Amino acid sequence: MEAPRAGVFSPFLESAMKRSMPQRKSSSLAPFALSLALVAALPAATGCGYNEVITQDENVKASWAEVQNQYQRRADLVPNLVKTVQGSANFERETLESVVQARAKVGQMQVDSSIIDDPEKLRQFSEAQGQLGSALSRLMVVVEKYPDIKSTAAFQDLQAQLEGTENRIAVARQRYISAVAEYNKVVLHFPTSIGASMRGKKERPTFEATTPGADRAPEVNF
Repeated sequence: MEAPRAGVFSPFLESAMKRSMPQRKSSSLAPFALSLALVAALPAATGCGYNEVITQDENVKASWAEVQNQYQRRADLVPNLVKTVQGSANFERETLESVVQARAKVGQMQVDSSIIDDPEKLRQFSEAQGQLGSALSRLMVVVEKYPDIKSTAAFQDLQAQLEGTENRIAVARQRYISAVAEYNKVVLHFPTSIGASMRGKKERPTFEATTPGADRAPEVNF
């Protein structure tokens, strides 16, 4: 049998090579194209609030921690304040008991991280703290009738600490309200609401004044 002449299969080989070369080129460009797509998607992810909502979420949590810290500071002052006032045998028992009961109610509340996402829990917390603030304000007014208490160094020191704490509470609450407002803007407004939804973030409740003037620090000056 006659041997195949050189070049008989060359057209077939050339055709096969031409078909395979684009595939190899396409395959080699795939990772590069994927990288370009990811880079192009970064501005879109940023603009849709995907990262911003996390920043605002952390701001809310930090502001809430400060609110808790200042409320706890006030609660810690109550036992010494009550002890100092009890030194007067004729002090109005009803006023004193209202402070003790309000302090006990605050201490019995179970406060965890879920409170900032639960409108009812936040309302109960704010209401209990408001009752304690009101009871302390009444106590300070009544003390005005007892010069022997007012003149003691212990009471004057506690009064100064309470006044400063009430002011810090008012500031902390306002900062928390502002932080929640900024967070809710990201969650509710387009296009940042897209990223917030991807993160599973929802609108948060905030403090509301339950009684007239409750958003201001109680006046304890004399």
